[in-house]
Amino acid sequence: MDLHYLTVILLGIVEGLTEFLPVSSTGHLILASELLGYDASVWAMFNVVIQLGAILAVVVLYWRTFWAVGIGLLRREPTSWRFLRNLVIAFIPSAIIGLALHDYIEMLLGAPQVVAWALIIGGVAILLIERMIQAGRFHGIADIPLVRVLGIGLIQCISMVPGVSRSGATIMGALALGVERRTAAEFSFFLAIPTMLGATTLELLKKGDQITSAAVGWDSIALGFIVSFIVALLVIRWFVGLVSRHGFAPFAWYRIIAGVGALIWLAAR
Repeated sequence: MDLHYLTVILLGIVEGLTEFLPVSSTGHLILASELLGYDASVWAMFNVVIQLGAILAVVVLYWRTFWAVGIGLLRREPTSWRFLRNLVIAFIPSAIIGLALHDYIEMLLGAPQVVAWALIIGGVAILLIERMIQAGRFHGIADIPLVRVLGIGLIQCISMVPGVSRSGATIMGALALGVERRTAAEFSFFLAIPTMLGATTLELLKKGDQITSAAVGWDSIALGFIVSFIVALLVIRWFVGLVSRHGFAPFAWYRIIAGVGALIWLAAR
């Protein structure tokens, strides 16, 4: 197989594996670009677009939830409206801050050392939060109080630093604010939909003319999209079961080891 398409498949796997795990998909894509030695700027829009494949996996896996919420909205059921309200409120901080700091965030995307340190610090933070949290009081997305939802949305903004992890920030924030593990993970999945759609739309509006290049065409984008979708389908099912039984410590230790390894490798180049 052509080396180009092997790179496409590898990046699709990295995106699908890491988008919903608390390990930072963007951080891993940045480190992968350094490791493989390719020009990250050529693949920047590709990396943005294939995130939609991972987002589609959430819609497919939880279609019954979305269908039930949609029917509930039509019937004016309070639970469905609270579900929608909580997603919208949690999304608003990242939309505002993301627009305001877009250029600064773009600058950080070219800094693999920032990713490595963020992986380490995030891993330590997960271990500390895991030790501190009590049993969750809120067992459904619609049941989370408005103030705590806003808090989760503000905490999500930390993930604009590459390497922090959007899912890690939202899940740990939700746990710290009294949400039980499974609900925290699922809230993170659902919140990814407006957040990543918003981020992708912003990138397309600003750099839509760069969506393809001589090196990365529509065939590459389609292949990366499909790979990230399939891998994300498998990862989400596995992840929910794992955290319900074992918590998030395995991902914390992975982050620390990966971050230290990345710093050593970057220093030795």
